[in-house]
Formats: sequence, structure tokens, C-alpha cells
Amino acid sequence: MQLYNKLSAKERTELIEKANKDRLTLSFYQYAKIGNPQEFRDQLFVAWNQLDVLGRIYVANEGINAQLSLPADRFNEFKTHLDTISFLKGIRLNIAIEQDNMSFLKLKVKVRRKIVADGLNDNTFDVTNKGIHVGANAFNELIEDENTVLLDMRNHYESEIGHFKNAVTPDVDTFRESLDIIEEDLKNHKEDKKLVMYCTGGIRCEKASAYFKHKGFKNVYQLEGGIIEYARQVNDKGLENKFIGKNFVFDDRRAEKISDAIIAQCHQCGNPFDVHTNCANDACHLLFIQCHACKEEMNNCCSTNCKDIHALPYEEQKALRKGQGNSNDIFKKGRANHLLFKKDLRNIFETLKVDKK
Repeated sequence: MQLYNKLSAKERTELIEKANKDRLTLSFYQYAKIGNPQEFRDQLFVAWNQLDVLGRIYVANEGINAQLSLPADRFNEFKTHLDTISFLKGIRLNIAIEQDNMSFLKLKVKVRRKIVADGLNDNTFDVTNKGIHVGANAFNELIEDENTVLLDMRNHYESEIGHFKNAVTPDVDTFRESLDIIEEDLKNHKEDKKLVMYCTGGIRCEKASAYFKHKGFKNVYQLEGGIIEYARQVNDKGLENKFIGKNFVFDDRRAEKISDAIIAQCHQCGNPFDVHTNCANDACHLLFIQCHACKEEMNNCCSTNCKDIHALPYEEQKALRKGQGNSNDIFKKGRANHLLFKKDLRNIFETLKVDKK
């Protein structure tokens, strides 16, 4: 019985091209008590591998977080399988706004301690006491309220390429980091302000809203289904789209367009651009924004040093990396000092007018 992926990305790409079928990219999550995550993980892999599902799925005692793609003509089979699992029956699936057959090239189902690395001790507060879930229409009304503080619960490199009108976008590298910053900055407005939050698909807000209610905030709301579901409702119902730019996604698409606006810039030349890439130097792999012209000039690298290394024969590159470990730049996601036009939002809360006067 096969329990792990055995094909390389190249081999999988060839199979997808040969099949010549449209694939659907989608995501979902569910908090639920899973007694034996490893057994559940193995069952999922066997069932989904047979359906040609590819993606990144995290399973833990607290539930499941899935981002995946599958052949469009097997969607009903997939949904039928989900409905056989009690806590996934009838679950909302966030279908991607923009599709790409190559969004995922491997099926990875991993057992983790948590389905989101939130850095929180769930035993210290009631994680089920969440904020009020609102759809796109109610969300649009809320964010125009002068007593609302709209919070982007994503990381800096996500909000850099797209966010909602009037949103506070903390310049953070981790979800956990944003919680303390927000609480400190709004500590005097726990009763008079409405905290309205959003993220990509809603999962981060599930914990964040419960955390802020635990910290004493009285009026806490979260966007149901996140940016992905918001975009769908806006399109289906003809609502005003208050999202500006692209929605960052954690697959090979990198982003999906929610509006035509380009609010970011190439980190190397400063021209308007909003597509991330990874530095081609295997010792770096820094995630940063690079326009087409700079990509050609720099050979898909973030610096001249990386460009020079990437041009060396492969064996020489391996020899240089031996014993060195990964560069710290890989964790900076656009913060490296050699990127002249990286965005710095460190003082974003200094410009937040909580009284909106």
C-alpha cells in the first residue's frame, strides 16, 4: 500500500500534461478532535492518491488544513469521499479564483502538532468562543463604519501585494507576532471599537478572533471564508469589490488577481509589479518580488552574488554549499538588505487613526 508520494515534480508535470485535463485548485479547513492523526493521515493519502489529488495537507489532533488540486471531472467523487467523514460532511470548499493545472505537483499529507503554526497555548483560552462570522455584503458595510478597525491577519509579504481598503497591515513575519502588536496598540479600545479581521481562507481568524475575545475585546468579527470566499461572493452577487490588488497563495501560482490594481513594486528596480519568485540560487531561495526585466537581467536571482553562484557548474555550487547551512535570507521573505525597494511597514500603527477623525 502506497502511503507517500513517489514521483518527482518533473514526472508529475509530464503526467498532467499528458492527461490534458483541467484541474481544480481548492482549500478547506476544519477544527475537529482527531484521536489518531497518523491513521487518519494514511487513510486520506490512500483515498486521495487514487483520485489523483495533489497538494499540501496538514493533519493534527485539532483538525485538518488542506490546500490541493484534483482533476475537475473527479470533483464529485472527492466531495462524496469528504461527506463520508463526519466532521467534513457538507464542508465549504474554497475554490480558487484563478486556476492553474500546475498549482501543486506532489501529494503531501503531514501530521503536525497544529494545523496552523499559531504559537498559541490553546489551554489558556476558549478557542471555540470565536468572533461573529460575516459574509461579503456585511463585511463591506462594517469596514466603512467609523468605529471599525480592519485587521489583516496575514504576514507582510502577503499584504504587500494586496489588501482591503482601510486595512491595518502589520509588518510581521509570523501570525503570532501580529497578535501582541495589535493588542498593545488597541488596548484602550477594547469596548468602543469593532475589530474586523480577515485572512486568506479564514483559518487564521478562527484562532485570532477567539484570542482577542479572551483578551477582552467586546466586538470581534471575522470574514467568513477569507479573501477567497469574499471574491466569490462579490462576483456572484455583483457586490462592490473593496479588495485592492492580488491575494497571495501558498502554491505555485503565488497569487490570484482579485482586482486590477498593482500596489506593490519590484524589489530590485522599483517598477510596479506584484508577483513573487524564489531566488534561483539553491543556497538562498529568498522569496521576493522581481519584474520580468530584472528576472532576465539577474537570471532569476536576488543579488549579483547569487547570480554569480547560480552561473557556476552544479557541482561547484554543491561544493560551496557544503557545511554552510541555509542562508538566513530564506526566512526574510523580501527583507534582505540588498533589495533596494523592499516595503517596510514597521511603523504602520503610527499612521493608524483609531478615532478616524
